Amino acid sequence: MLENSKLNLMSRLSSEISDVRVIRAMERVSREYFVPQHIRMKSYDDIPLPIGEGQTISQPYIVALMLKSLNLKSTDKVLEVGTGSGYQAAVLAELVRDVITVERIDTLAESARLRLSNLGYTDVKVFNSENNKIGWEKDAPYDGIIVAAGAPKLHPELISQLAIGGRLVMPVGSMETQELMKISKSKNSYSVKNLGYCSFVPLVGDGAWPGN
Repeated sequence: MLENSKLNLMSRLSSEISDVRVIRAMERVSREYFVPQHIRMKSYDDIPLPIGEGQTISQPYIVALMLKSLNLKSTDKVLEVGTGSGYQAAVLAELVRDVITVERIDTLAESARLRLSNLGYTDVKVFNSENNKIGWEKDAPYDGIIVAAGAPKLHPELISQLAIGGRLVMPVGSMETQELMKISKSKNSYSVKNLGYCSFVPLVGDGAWPGN
C-alpha cells in the first residue's frame, strides 16, 4: 500500500519538478520513518503532517520545489533551519556533501538526531539552536540555506551566512500564509525571486516571530 502511494507521489512530483536529482533523492528516503506511527498511512499523501510540538513535516511538493530552487551541487554545504523530524535533512544528505541542520525544540532535535543516525545518515550534523539565534553562524558560509518555517521578513542574519554565489530559500509573510522567496547572493548585493504562495509554521527567534 505505502509502496504504491510512494510510486504515485513520485510520478506526480516528477511531472511538476524538473530536477531529476531531487526526485531521485526523495525516492531514496522513506518518508514514513519521519512521521508518527498513527498517521504513517498518510506518509505519501502530498500534504504536510503533524509531528508533535505544534510542528509539521512539509508537503512533499514544497520540499521538492525548495530543493530544486537551491540548484544544489554534490559538493555544496547546506544549512537547514528547522530540523523537525529530520526528513528534509535526509533528502539533503542524498544530494550534497555537508548537511547542517538546526532545531529550536530540544525534543525534536534529539529525536531527529537519533532517527537520522539509525537510518544511516551519520554525517548529518543536528544542532540545538542557541540563545534564540536564527541559523548556525559557527559553520558559515553556506552554499545553500533552506528554512522550513515562515518569517515576517527576509532575514539579514541568514543572508550574511551565505557564501558569495549562495542561495537561500525561505517563506516570508504572515504567521498563517507566506510567499516562498529565493535569495541569490552576489559579491556586493543579492537578488530576490518569488516562487509562489505557501504556508509554514512560524519561524521563532531573533529577527523573526517571538516565542511563547
